[in-house]
Amino acid sequence: MRITITARHCEVPDHLRARVRELVSRLEKIAPRLDAARVTFSEDHGEAEVELQIRGARGQAHVARGAGTDHRTALDRAVERMRRQARRGPAKRRALQRQTR
Repeated sequence: MRITITARHCEVPDHLRARVRELVSRLEKIAPRLDAARVTFSEDHGEAEVELQIRGARGQAHVARGAGTDHRTALDRAVERMRRQARRGPAKRRALQRQTR
C-alpha cells in the first residue's frame, strides 16, 4: 500500500510519520485490500488538524478528519473515525442514508 504524508503550514517530525505508518497498517486489518492512503497535516490558528483518506481496491474511498491541540491527538481522532467508517461497511452506510431521506 502507498502512504502519502503531506504537511501544510507545519512541520511533521519523523516519529509522527512512523506513527502514521503504524496506524494505517492497523487499518488494513479492518478494511482489507487497501490501495492507497493519504494523510494531510495542517495547522490553523494554533489548532492542529489531520485529514485521512484511504482508497480500497474497488475504488471505495473513506475520508476522516480530526482536530486537537497537537497533531498526535488529531491523528488519533481521525484514525478512530476511520475505524468506525471501515467497520460499518458500504451496505450499512447505504441503509442509514435511505432511512434519513
